[in-house]
Amino acid sequence: MKYPKAAEAFDRLLVIMDDLREKCPWDKKQTLESLRHLTIEETYELSDAIMENDLTEIRKELGDIFLHLVFYSKIGSEKGAFDVSDVLHGVCEKLISRHPHIYGDVVAETEEQVKQNWEALKLKEGNTSVLGGVPGSLPALVKAMRIQEKARGAGFDWEEKEQVWEKVEEELGEFKETFVGKELDAAGKAEAEGELGDLIFSLVNFARFIDINPETAVERTNKKFIKRFQHLEKRAAENGQALSEMTLAEMDIYWNEAKTL
Repeated sequence: MKYPKAAEAFDRLLVIMDDLREKCPWDKKQTLESLRHLTIEETYELSDAIMENDLTEIRKELGDIFLHLVFYSKIGSEKGAFDVSDVLHGVCEKLISRHPHIYGDVVAETEEQVKQNWEALKLKEGNTSVLGGVPGSLPALVKAMRIQEKARGAGFDWEEKEQVWEKVEEELGEFKETFVGKELDAAGKAEAEGELGDLIFSLVNFARFIDINPETAVERTNKKFIKRFQHLEKRAAENGQALSEMTLAEMDIYWNEAKTL
């Protein structure tokens, strides 16, 4: 299958990048390091657009990320380290080598088999641990999910979701018995933090078993809370009320209104 229109558009972006790098004061100044935080911001903007299922914004944000990838490749070529062709051929070769069930004679008929093959191939390529590819700077919920997925790819996992839920209940019971309703000193808080982490990790594990992304679930709850709280603020302002002077019962009236919207 050929993609002449896509190739033409990509070539146009490369030409524009060359022009900007040569002529624009801002673009000339950028480095790999200076672009890093901007790329992270663009990635979160793409994430927001996906959460909103806004296809127009998704297209725009993908364009911004394409620009950043081309920018990094341009800087790499200036350093004599790599260019965009090296980057693209590199990922093509990786995809081919890690899909032997497509480009070789390996059989993988299920998604689980594909994941197991993927992790096994990464170890053969020199990784010392199946967890080595999990970025240290990932948000904690995302990292927990990826750690568990990779461990499963190596065969280390629960067998049934009921077992996972039992673990959730066990961690919840331990946390409640040891910490809830008690005054905690510094050592107690540190211990509670660790136990809460265990509880959340077990909840992430259960979410994975029922095919729910915990990061997505929490973000949807964040958005729901924001929407309802902003309704509360709006209704209070309409009635000349200040939240700081309202009782919880009074605020609950507007909160329950928001839940019906």
